[in-house]
Amino acid sequence: MELLLNLTIYLPLIAIVAVLLARKDQAVKQISLIATTVTFFISLPLVFNFDIANSHIPQYITEGATILPGFDIKYLVGLDGLSLLLFMLTTLFGPIVILSSWNSVTKHLKGYYSMLLLLQTASLGVFASLDLIVFYVFFELSLIPMYFLIGIWGGAERIQATIKFFIYTLVGSLIMLVALIYLGYHAGEAHSEFAFTADWRFISSPEYQIGLVEQTYMFLAFALAFCIKVPLFPFHTWLPYAHTEAPTAGSVVLAAIMLKMGTYGLVRVCMPVFPNAFMEFAPWFAILAVIGIIYGALVAMVQKDVKKLVAYSSVSHLGFVVLGIFALNTVAVQGAVIQMINHGLSTGALFLIVGMLYDRRHTRMIKDFGGIAKVIPVFAVMFMITTLASIGLPGLNGFIGEFLILNGAFFSDLYNNHIYAVLGALGVILAAVYMLWMYQRVMFGPITNEENNEIEDLNYREIGLLIPLVLFMVWIGIRSEDFTRYSESWVNNFIEVTETKSIAVLEDAQKTDHPEWAARFYNIDGFTGELEVEFVHINEDPQ
Repeated sequence: MELLLNLTIYLPLIAIVAVLLARKDQAVKQISLIATTVTFFISLPLVFNFDIANSHIPQYITEGATILPGFDIKYLVGLDGLSLLLFMLTTLFGPIVILSSWNSVTKHLKGYYSMLLLLQTASLGVFASLDLIVFYVFFELSLIPMYFLIGIWGGAERIQATIKFFIYTLVGSLIMLVALIYLGYHAGEAHSEFAFTADWRFISSPEYQIGLVEQTYMFLAFALAFCIKVPLFPFHTWLPYAHTEAPTAGSVVLAAIMLKMGTYGLVRVCMPVFPNAFMEFAPWFAILAVIGIIYGALVAMVQKDVKKLVAYSSVSHLGFVVLGIFALNTVAVQGAVIQMINHGLSTGALFLIVGMLYDRRHTRMIKDFGGIAKVIPVFAVMFMITTLASIGLPGLNGFIGEFLILNGAFFSDLYNNHIYAVLGALGVILAAVYMLWMYQRVMFGPITNEENNEIEDLNYREIGLLIPLVLFMVWIGIRSEDFTRYSESWVNNFIEVTETKSIAVLEDAQKTDHPEWAARFYNIDGFTGELEVEFVHINEDPQ
């Protein structure tokens, strides 16, 4: 299984060589499709053989030798309950994004498909990495192909969109790198063998603890990079431009996979490594998440471009994920994990549908459509199912994730205020307004443009792209436990680890008479993540 995991990660990268050597454009597309399809099928045994009961323990681990003497930096990959579903989502979208470009991209095909293949390897590497340096390398590697996909094959304003995307994400990543280097040396001091270690298994374990002040600064550095990637309000401004100008495949990968690297990093790194800072800043991140939910929905409501409307809907929907993560209880975090998958399926499908519409009419303006449901009925059905999944209709995938998140946020002891869940629920209502309004204006009403009478319905290739996504939307909506069970043990275990580490750090702060912080009161209630922490200045009277 270890060999299979590595083959899944690197097969798309190996296929780039064959793509570059191909002499015909058709061969380039066929090689890319075969490579991504094989990658998906060979990844399936990783799910079938996964030990669900021990999902908190990384499985299929491949551990290489350390790169430098005294420095615990090594190739280290594996899958646990958090990363498995995101890893599989990435392999699922591999052949889908290749097929989505089959007829729409006609220039520089070798470069285009090479970038898609490189992006898949980088994304798979992010979700499988257990060494934080390796994680950072894959995290940064994903920027390169997306930079070229937008900059070369994007729309009219692709240069501005590319520069904004690259500057935003690179600045956040460089700040994270500084914090990562400090973290590595700090962890090395606690390690008996190395001066520097980036092994996530040790850094996230209860045995390793970081002082309150160091936690604060490192947490903010990591969280900034991840929140830019999400993107969380107010770091979201690069996303609508990148989505609008990117080719269809680029928008799909960006929405379905790359944005999840940010939310994944918050759960993977920030929660178990910086538990006290995570809890201290949770209400502030909840405020930003709620603002993002409502702001993204309101801005989406006034968009004239269908693609930009879907882009702003991502800002709103990913606000739910962040809200669930920082609620820090089993229900909310479990909802956040499954909502990452849900958003990837529904929003990825929406960008595919918008791309299909653009290929037919070469416009994305809502006013240019109307009354086309009777002309392209199969398209109308697929579009409607995806729209309803996006707004969280019961019975489809979006409902279960948003319900768990809002339920967990309502009872979160870190927020200690029901208003976060109440305002978050307002985002669900607004989503129904702007998505259904958009669907009504595009698909129904009188046909005002004669060109709309000549639109062709979906062909077999396009139906084949959407059917797997629609099936998963229905499957998760009806039997969500088939998916949440993979992450349940991980969520429970790491909430417990986060609480345990936070208490140990607070007790240590009291014993050492820390000059800035001390713990006055804390209480753990069972296994549900209900935790109350209050910090006071050491000079204040704890009574």
